[in-house]
Amino acid sequence: MLRAPLMDDWPAYLNLMESPRSHFMGGPVSERFAWGIFCHDVAQWNLLSHGALMIEDRSSKHCVGQVGINAGPFFPEHELGWFVYEGFEGNGYAYEAAETLKCWAFKELRLPTLVSYIDPENVKSCRLAKRLHGTLDVNAPREDPEDLVFRYEVDT
Repeated sequence: MLRAPLMDDWPAYLNLMESPRSHFMGGPVSERFAWGIFCHDVAQWNLLSHGALMIEDRSSKHCVGQVGINAGPFFPEHELGWFVYEGFEGNGYAYEAAETLKCWAFKELRLPTLVSYIDPENVKSCRLAKRLHGTLDVNAPREDPEDLVFRYEVDT
């Protein structure tokens, strides 16, 4: 289930962002920086009509990760991003959430395309981007020149 972030989500989010698991997301980062990212994820809904949603397991009610559409001055294009907390990988949460949000963005926001910026060493996310029918776009603008850019088109 996808839902809005809650303050109860903050401790697990902070734990991830302060840990080595956040390496592919620019981390580890300080608590202050992590709070800024968390607030950015929430604020985008009011500013841009999209943002981050938490992924919650329906049966256990555990928050297992996050999916979001990022945009704004630091994103050359609308980005589809995701993460899953430790211990919840391999259950299809990220795929189901990202596919759902991708389809929603194309239908409701009428975006013609989305991208995912992924570190080349993040093999699991590269594999997921391909499963989501993302294709490498070597000419796409990016903040980090080392990132791979996977592009999703409306027809995918």
